[in-house]
Amino acid sequence: MRLKVQVFALVLLLALGVVASGCIGGQQTQTQEEVTQVVIGVTDKVTDLDPANAYDFYTWEVLNNIMEGLVKYKPGTLEIEPAIAERWEVNEDSTVWTFYLRKDVKFADGTPLTAKDVVRSIKRVMKINGDPAWLVTDFVKDVVAKDDYTVVFYLKQPTSYFLALLTTPPYFPVHPNYSDTQIESDATYGGAGPYRIVKWVRDEELVLEVNPYYYGEKPKTKRIVIKFYRDASTMRLALQNGEIDIAWRTLRPSDIKSLQQGGNFNVIEIPGGFIRYICLNTKVDPTKNVKVRQALAAAIDRKEIAEKVFMGTVEPLYSLIPNGMWSHIDAFKEKYGDANIELSKKLLQEAGYSESNPLQITLWYTPTHYGDTEADLAQILKEQWERTGIIKVDIKSAEWGTYVDYARKGQMQVYLLGWYPDYLDPDDYTTPFLKSTANSWAGTGYANPTVDELLTKAQRLTDQNERAKLYEEVQRILAEDVPYIPLVQGKLYLVTQKNVKGVIIGPDMIFRYSTLYKE
Repeated sequence: MRLKVQVFALVLLLALGVVASGCIGGQQTQTQEEVTQVVIGVTDKVTDLDPANAYDFYTWEVLNNIMEGLVKYKPGTLEIEPAIAERWEVNEDSTVWTFYLRKDVKFADGTPLTAKDVVRSIKRVMKINGDPAWLVTDFVKDVVAKDDYTVVFYLKQPTSYFLALLTTPPYFPVHPNYSDTQIESDATYGGAGPYRIVKWVRDEELVLEVNPYYYGEKPKTKRIVIKFYRDASTMRLALQNGEIDIAWRTLRPSDIKSLQQGGNFNVIEIPGGFIRYICLNTKVDPTKNVKVRQALAAAIDRKEIAEKVFMGTVEPLYSLIPNGMWSHIDAFKEKYGDANIELSKKLLQEAGYSESNPLQITLWYTPTHYGDTEADLAQILKEQWERTGIIKVDIKSAEWGTYVDYARKGQMQVYLLGWYPDYLDPDDYTTPFLKSTANSWAGTGYANPTVDELLTKAQRLTDQNERAKLYEEVQRILAEDVPYIPLVQGKLYLVTQKNVKGVIIGPDMIFRYSTLYKE
């Protein structure tokens, strides 16, 4: 679940190229259809084909290919360039932003796109108030169409990184067929992006074709076919059999290593600010007790997780703000260390638990959204917690759509999630989790007025050093209150046939299909 503009060194490298291969058994003559389409396999799922409610990494990827906003990232970079807007102006204190739209933008059915469509779509997000709405409502006081091609945003406070927010789906104009008041989870109307949906069978297949009315450079491949697989093993087999051109989100670490060594495929490493963490429901017993949450944090051995579950493809993480990003501190390491069983026992005893009266918790995971390693991650967490002799763990799982619904409704006690950047700024790794007006999607029920105040103040400042001090304070409070436990920070891997070229995935980690092609 998932968003912007400050750069951190860790994500500046990215995979630009990819090349070549087809069948394992040797060269085969390709039909014209094979050349004009690329087939991508995923084990992930789409939640809502509606930017008013979608707030997960993979669905945002799809939305970024069928829709577009006022501005966008230049492929493979952190540079923001014009998109639907051809230019913009901002007042001195960054509270009023004026955008001038291109006059040749159309939706995928040829309907002209005007400033009214932009305003309607953004106010629709505010009205529906779905999971990602905070990206608009926390910042935008009002948005108006001055005329058919001029949009003006009036912000609640100065926001120097507002352009980065505009690159996210809640700001994308949607086709007029989208309901003004209802979430359209299976809508295929799309927006004004480079592709349009021509076929959609949930959890089976999504077919995209070039939007004939797209204002920008035409995609290099006419058709993108996305096939949804039940697990990594099935997807790997499809790749090796030549049934798919690209295996994406998510092969197992053992698959990645094996395919790297085999040399028959291109294995592309995508660095970035992808993090994994545990959510703890602060509103229900027993995790409403802060000592219980602290005890769970103290017992975790991140190095064991990184090596045994992820085979060294991730690194330990001791804060929600990623390693390498300005303002990051190892807040959990400072407070708890790693695998601190004695401290965990002490905290549990203070909370009233013992070997004869153990803490009983239910740990939830989702089987495919983060890859096949989730069951292993849940199992090793169970083992680590039960090493205290005072904790008993029951493990349960649910498919992604159900899992998201459980989280939104606060129906899980302890559960695993991951985060991909919405925008590259410490705000995106703190506000969505910790600010009471922004974190309903996570289901932890966490609210701390001091944290709310610190985060609001940090958003308003422009001096990075002053902002960093506030985020450091927030991270220390996070380690004290423990509504989340950071686990690891990782990379993504994408594997292609040898004849596939044009993979460009930037620091925002969104895979845009328009540069893909096959030799």
